[in-house]
Amino acid sequence: MNEYAFNPELLARYGVNLTQEQYTQNTSKKVVVGMSGGVDSSVVALILKLQGYQVIGLFMKNWDEIDQAGNCSADSDYQDVIKVCERLDVPYYSVNFVKEYWDNVFASFLAEYKEGHTPNPDILCNREIKFKVFFEKAMLLGADFLATGHYCQITNQNGYPELVKGKDAGKDQTYFLYAINAEVLNKVLFPIGHLEKKLVRKLATEFNLATMSKKDSTGICFIGERPFKEFLSQYIKSTKGNFVDLNGKKLGLHDGVCFYTLGQRKGLGVGGPGEPWFVVKKDMAKNEVTLVQGESHPAMFADGLEAVELNWITPLSTLSFPLKCTAKVRYRQEDHPCTVDLIDNKIKVIFDEPQRAITTRQSVVLYSGEVCLGGGIIQEVSPTYYEMNKELPKIISVQVESL
Repeated sequence: MNEYAFNPELLARYGVNLTQEQYTQNTSKKVVVGMSGGVDSSVVALILKLQGYQVIGLFMKNWDEIDQAGNCSADSDYQDVIKVCERLDVPYYSVNFVKEYWDNVFASFLAEYKEGHTPNPDILCNREIKFKVFFEKAMLLGADFLATGHYCQITNQNGYPELVKGKDAGKDQTYFLYAINAEVLNKVLFPIGHLEKKLVRKLATEFNLATMSKKDSTGICFIGERPFKEFLSQYIKSTKGNFVDLNGKKLGLHDGVCFYTLGQRKGLGVGGPGEPWFVVKKDMAKNEVTLVQGESHPAMFADGLEAVELNWITPLSTLSFPLKCTAKVRYRQEDHPCTVDLIDNKIKVIFDEPQRAITTRQSVVLYSGEVCLGGGIIQEVSPTYYEMNKELPKIISVQVESL
């Protein structure tokens, strides 16, 4: 018996409702799956196989440096891709985008850090690599669709593709996809976007995929998790300087302004009586990092921001400004209600309640309910409550990241 034959009961257990007619139609369609060697992309390939598609596994190598143990993680990941593809009886290939990743992602990442900013390379990687050069490669292979393991969904209810949050709120990745060209969504599938992670692992286990128990990847996109300061120091020269308080009093030494981000608490090495210290300002010219005590210090909060380098997933012509929506200024954060004005090629975002540690050169992403509208790069932050000499509202949602 063919375990990948049409099995509507099995698919329904994992949230996929498919008729025999749809299954038959799928057999004429080719889907290239971006396979990373992780469980998510492995299950994507499996689900598509169960839906009748012609599946091709495509692994991309974007980084060729060996780790501290002398191993190249890309080689190990590709071996896992091979195991999964052979288990599913689908062809697989590998492509090398090391140069493209360096030129279009990592070089920009380093340039931002040298200026004292803390960019998000995953956003740039999705825009420049996964949904650009990798997408183009998939199309050259004759694919009808590119499929990835992102926890997102796509709907077409309004005549254009909408990027919708994944069902698993803790895994939703729309924040990282706001900057891609919306047109590619017409030829993209997110087969696990409707699933919670636990069901993804359950399906991998049911089919005994080699990646079923593999730990989720973390760290910098395609580079992975590694001692960050040590890694960055290979590319950026930094100079020790002073941690100071808001009055300029020296509190200790930092390892280099570029290693810190606004709102950071961990790894400062500044103790003493009172509440923990947090980063609120970085001054490259003075080589100083300013700290305050307490997660609710008024110097940590501002009401709004201005953003540039805009990208709209939802067509701009369908939106009316001023726009009432929600927004987030970092990935691990809930959306917060706001009002958005569009002035030329810039948006001004005013939140209903103050936001903590809004950071220039990071991204603000806008939502209407579950739909990701688009977003931009934060260029300017409104004055903090400390600068305005104002007290914070007594009821405020404070989310402190484990930085």
